[in-house]
Amino acid sequence: MHETYINVKGQWKYYYRAVDKYGDVIDFILRDTRDKKAAIAFSQKAIGQHGLPEKVVIDGSHSNALALHHINVQLWLMGKMLNLIEVLQIKYLNNIVEQSHRRVKGKMHQCLGWKSDEGAKATLAGIELWSMIKNGQLDNPDGLSVWDEFYALSA
Repeated sequence: MHETYINVKGQWKYYYRAVDKYGDVIDFILRDTRDKKAAIAFSQKAIGQHGLPEKVVIDGSHSNALALHHINVQLWLMGKMLNLIEVLQIKYLNNIVEQSHRRVKGKMHQCLGWKSDEGAKATLAGIELWSMIKNGQLDNPDGLSVWDEFYALSA
């Protein structure tokens, strides 16, 4: 779990992403702030769609650590002490998500940022969709090639 910053309409926004240990995309969200509230919203969105993880690797971000602590407290209060999330701060494991930011950062530098929130969200969703197709994360029962699958989804 990690966040990076991107430029939208001359303002810096925070792009939260989570990937699994294989580099597959779990979830992503674009937020105006980098605080506990934004990190909790992202964590709850990712957990709601993919279930509760056993371990989460984060960088030194205090907002991510506070968000995961908040979720662990909620789990503990609900009596689910065996399901607590183990929070790790291991630099080399965090490199997986750091390296996956390359596509986003490269696109931002090409266009010098985005002119609208909608444009940024659409571009980021496209980048993540392409990454998911490329990594074989989406079901492909028709046996389409990667390009045909992308075009079918974008049409």
